[in-house]
Amino acid sequence: MPMCFRLSAIMLVLIGTGSRLAFSAEAGESRQVLEGLLKEHPRLMLTDARLGELKGRYKQDALVQRYVKDLLDEADRLLDARPLRYEIPDGLRLLSVSRECLRRVSTQALAYRLTEDQRYARAALRDLRAVCAFQDWNPRHFLDTAEMTTAVALGYDWLYKTLDDDTRKTLHDAIIRLGLEPGRQAYEEKKYGFLRADNNWNQVCNLGMSVGALAVADTDPDLAAAILAGAVKSLPIAMKHYAPAGAWMEGPGYWNYATSYTCYGIAALDTALGKDLGISAYPGFSESGFFPIYGTGPTGRYLCYADAGMLSSRGPQACLFLLAGKFKRPEFSDSEHEILRGRRASAFHVIWYQPPSGQTWRRDLDRYFAGPVEVVVMRSAWDDPDALWIGAKAGFNQVPHGHLDLGNFELEALGVRWAIDLGADDYNMPGYWDAREGGKRWSYYRLNSQSHNVCTLDGKDQPAAGTSRIVRWHSDPDAGAAVVDLTKAYANVTRAARGVQLLRKERAILIQDEFTFPSPRDVVWGMTTAAEIRVQDDGSAMLTQNGKRLEARVLSPVGSRFKAASAEQAKPQAENRGMRRLLLSLDRATNEQRIAVLFVPMTADGQPVPQVPVVPLTAWPGESKP
Repeated sequence: MPMCFRLSAIMLVLIGTGSRLAFSAEAGESRQVLEGLLKEHPRLMLTDARLGELKGRYKQDALVQRYVKDLLDEADRLLDARPLRYEIPDGLRLLSVSRECLRRVSTQALAYRLTEDQRYARAALRDLRAVCAFQDWNPRHFLDTAEMTTAVALGYDWLYKTLDDDTRKTLHDAIIRLGLEPGRQAYEEKKYGFLRADNNWNQVCNLGMSVGALAVADTDPDLAAAILAGAVKSLPIAMKHYAPAGAWMEGPGYWNYATSYTCYGIAALDTALGKDLGISAYPGFSESGFFPIYGTGPTGRYLCYADAGMLSSRGPQACLFLLAGKFKRPEFSDSEHEILRGRRASAFHVIWYQPPSGQTWRRDLDRYFAGPVEVVVMRSAWDDPDALWIGAKAGFNQVPHGHLDLGNFELEALGVRWAIDLGADDYNMPGYWDAREGGKRWSYYRLNSQSHNVCTLDGKDQPAAGTSRIVRWHSDPDAGAAVVDLTKAYANVTRAARGVQLLRKERAILIQDEFTFPSPRDVVWGMTTAAEIRVQDDGSAMLTQNGKRLEARVLSPVGSRFKAASAEQAKPQAENRGMRRLLLSLDRATNEQRIAVLFVPMTADGQPVPQVPVVPLTAWPGESKP
């Protein structure tokens, strides 16, 4: 995808330094990237000026007081925590330790900065000294190194004025030896692969290194400048995927991970240099805060795709505060304040705090996120826990963390998630990352087509190289609708398409699939659910869950009947206990075939099912997209 934005003059200079970042002449030439560097500490995110603003706001803002109380309560709980230890239980990842280190250090160091209570500083230093004594920060899995570098850099910077000379040297030297030196090997020697990654690894590693570089830029300017130069050169490979609408191809969980580290980098650059080197200017990034807002259903659960967690709920995301302030988007921070009504605030919520706007925002009922992985979400209403909601996706199966799930949908009504994506399995299973055609990854149930809410042909999965795109989109007060061209998502079909329509007047959702086959095929329409399934005399299915009911009715082919099956699997795969499959089979289907399934939430006994005509997808509302 071509970059369609103008790099700043500084970025052009950095990119022009060549593929090899020698830490001598070229590093010195690129040192202009450090122009404007704030010489004193702290300079990363939480400057003394920002701390003064927060203390002033604390005196008069009850919400700041509540968030600070959340922070201090957590800091108190961490006072007697066991020191962090070098633990890599699966032989590869130190991530659980590095993430805990960032959580502890940011919490305790901010608590100290706000209160000047030495207990918090001592607790932070307990963990900082422990990780700085590690043999390494596991650069084999470079995410670990980047996260630990971020944690120690923030601790070093935020606590700088309270550190004695020996401790200051210990932290400074560890940032370089265990963090930036492996980073130097990545940028100069291409030793680690994150430079070429087009996924979350890119932002986490490049911007984790950047935070570390800024922490020591006063003492080691050549090293810091070269690290920043390498990061800026690599970032477009991943950042371009926010375009044009802000969605993230790896799903909502990885959106939070990638975007949080992007925000760490932007915030540190802004405070240390007074500029973010153009990182925030990538197309779509300013809109990305809408992705978790619209991608969350009335139950509070995300539209799940790729290696997301099954039924994962939207939790606190402090990066929405940073995005709100950076792009003057109070909608983002207002939405995060809503989430925090029932959750605890983190250190970064306090640091990036944005006050509620006091405005009432108009939110679209339907939203289309264009991009490498296209996403549509539609709902009958906001602020109604029983609202109808559906989300669906298109894109390509080779997306990082992707599944064989083009056209997959999830559905909610009456406060229940009915159609479910089972999410990720254990990353450490053999061949989990072998995503080639016929690769071991596709033998795992949760990752292949058999578990997803899609059609399968002749019992086979979608091709690993399958692609799809949204070709029709429509939204008006009566209905939202989208059509996905799935012709390249299946082998040996003349045409394949899926339509998804939310009918607000009828309070129903229609899923319609159309195929044109050059030869007979066995078709299975499938949906995964946690609901009890009862197939009724007329072939329809009544789904029951949490005392609520949803009817699924086949509109086409007339006379077809659902059947129920289990989605449970044997170990070592995830067992999917209690999960079921709602299935509809067409044997030896030929020529043109249409499958239309209507979902209707049942609010009363004897409730009539609305009459919804079945028309070709080419006649659905909306204009075709080229």
